[in-house]
Amino acid sequence: MARRRRRQKAEAETDIMEVLNLTPMMDVFTVLVVFLLITAVFTSITIMELSVPTSAGASAATPPNFAIEVIVRKGGLEIANGKSVEAAIPKKDDKYDLEKLSEVLRRIKAQYPEKEDATVLMEPKVEYDYLVQVMDTVRGAEVRTPGSKEVGRIVLFPKISIGDAP
Repeated sequence: MARRRRRQKAEAETDIMEVLNLTPMMDVFTVLVVFLLITAVFTSITIMELSVPTSAGASAATPPNFAIEVIVRKGGLEIANGKSVEAAIPKKDDKYDLEKLSEVLRRIKAQYPEKEDATVLMEPKVEYDYLVQVMDTVRGAEVRTPGSKEVGRIVLFPKISIGDAP
C-alpha cells in the first residue's frame, strides 16, 4: 500500500512537459503546411488598362469630333455623343438590355470605323457588376455569320475611360 502511494505521489509530481511529447504533432504540422502550400491554387489577376479623365488633361487635349458615352443609369442605359443623348435603352425584365446596346454600338462602329475609344459613365449606387458587363459589351461583340453556327468576336471600342455620370 505504501508503495502504491509513493508511485502515485511520484507520478503526480512529474512535470507535464516531461510526459507530453510534441514531436509527432510538430511532424504532422510540418507535413500539413507543405501539403497545403503545394496544393494551393494560385489565382491570376487580370488587369485592364483604363484611362480616367483628369481635370488637368482636359485643357491640354483638343476636343474630339465625336465622343461615345455609355451612361449606366438605374432606369436603363443611355448612349450620348458628348453633347446630347443619341439613344436610350430601358431595362428589360429588371436587367440591362446588353444585346440592344451591342446592336447600337455596332451601328456606331460602322459609321466611325477608325474610332476606338469610348467612355462609360455610371450613376452612384449602381452595382459594380453592371459596370463590368457594360464595359465588356462596349469592348467587343459576338457576331454570327448568316447561314453558319460559328460565332465570331469583333472589336468595337477597346479603349475605355470610366467616370461618374452627370
